[in-house]
Amino acid sequence: MGETIKQKREEQGLSQAALAKLVGVEARQMRRYENGESHPTLPVAVKVATALGISVDELAGLSTHRVDLSGHWWASWQTSKDHEEVVTAQEVDIRQQGEQLRVETTTRGIAVEDGGYHWKGELRLWDNEVLIGWYAAEDGAVRSKGSFYFTVHPHGIHMIGRWVGMSYDGAIRTGWGAIGRTEEEAHSLIVQLKQEEQSGPDL
Repeated sequence: MGETIKQKREEQGLSQAALAKLVGVEARQMRRYENGESHPTLPVAVKVATALGISVDELAGLSTHRVDLSGHWWASWQTSKDHEEVVTAQEVDIRQQGEQLRVETTTRGIAVEDGGYHWKGELRLWDNEVLIGWYAAEDGAVRSKGSFYFTVHPHGIHMIGRWVGMSYDGAIRTGWGAIGRTEEEAHSLIVQLKQEEQSGPDL
């Protein structure tokens, strides 16, 4: 357990004192945990795991099979402008800590005058299968904000789903969304989702 605490703490750039403060124990006690001189009680272990963004099982050294979605991705969106469908794509970075994911755009995808904007959001991974979360525009003049629901490929190679939110004009809109490792993959996933929608559900 001590090695796990130290490794995860260092990954997050936390000092022993900073982690101890988050957990509510003395820094010297955190040092004892990391050195294996003592073990936290269950309530303290829960606080340590929460502060490090991992499960208590992970803290205890039990193996987990959580998919890792951290890294550089391309996100593609089915949206509209002036009542015409537009499929956009933009680069995003995902930082994952346990079940929590933070997403932030690195490109606008399309020009500002065409509706492009930067956004950030947070998602939670459920059972390695589903991502549920929110997004909000980073550009001050843009009002867009809303929610995501994605299913995750079993091997974590892409994510597909829907977004729903308030558009730049205040209207509530929705559309398909896809996240892949390349722009081409993300776009092709949107095309596939649209085709499946048009063909209707399997009977």
